[in-house]
Amino acid sequence: MYREQIKVLDCTIRDGGLINNHDFDREFVRETYKAISAAGVDYMELGYKNSKELFSSKEYGLWKFCDDEEIKQVIDGIESRTKISVMVDVGRVNIEDVKPKAESPVDMIRTAAYVKDIDKAIYMANHFADKGYETTINIMAISRDQGTELEEALHQIEEESKINVLYIVDSFGALYQEPVEHLVKLSRSIVKTKEIGFHGHNHQQLAFGNTIEAIIHNANYLDGTVYGIGRAAGNCPLELLIGFLKNPKFDIRPVLDLISQEFIPLRTKIEWGYIIPYAIAGMMNEHPKAAMALRKSSKKENYREFYESLADTGLD
Repeated sequence: MYREQIKVLDCTIRDGGLINNHDFDREFVRETYKAISAAGVDYMELGYKNSKELFSSKEYGLWKFCDDEEIKQVIDGIESRTKISVMVDVGRVNIEDVKPKAESPVDMIRTAAYVKDIDKAIYMANHFADKGYETTINIMAISRDQGTELEEALHQIEEESKINVLYIVDSFGALYQEPVEHLVKLSRSIVKTKEIGFHGHNHQQLAFGNTIEAIIHNANYLDGTVYGIGRAAGNCPLELLIGFLKNPKFDIRPVLDLISQEFIPLRTKIEWGYIIPYAIAGMMNEHPKAAMALRKSSKKENYREFYESLADTGLD
């Protein structure tokens, strides 16, 4: 599958950070950046640019805040064409604290928002665009918002925003191929002056398949993570995506080395990937927070009780 317009964004550190409060040490992030760069991946997202007035640096690691000086430290001396991305959430960042692009190592700022907050997301994204950044709006939990409100939001994005890319985000890992096809086609039919991107979660082991479906219908910005790391069941595995794309600019070998050297040991310390409670949450189109709480409890393997707590079926 080769299409020149396709860009791959690695969000290993950002999405993986949702498991460990963004507390990856600098050396781990540096080694990941080296491998992602050597693999020829277009973008690497390091974390969130959240306000320290809202979140404690004692509770969260460096990549909850992505200070420019910390970013410079981990990428210093590494020759790379891989651009740096960070994410912001509506209401969690002081946009005036973000320096102009000319003063920052960051290339892209992605604004995450629910459909109900699209007006705020557009305002933020336009502010960052005016400062010289590449910008996206990532519509979160889109599996819950597929009616007229979504269509209105798409029209508003097309008419009012300066973004480069609109992202469809399957936050709950609830989508199947047919709705992915519908959402990409719908977005392309309305948002005609921006690229379309896709970010999948793997609760039902569909993140990779759904990403392929998005590619088929001309989504050109694609997210993945090394070894599929990410919140709950994780994301589309970067190594599978690179293997599928057949683009000679990508080299899977540095990613395979990184998995062997860093991610296999990490897997013994933190949990992610396909696990039944996450699959149940995906089937039910529910946020995985309840499943994540279950995995930290004494009932972590009580799958039927968890299913019934979400389904509320009253089964014996």
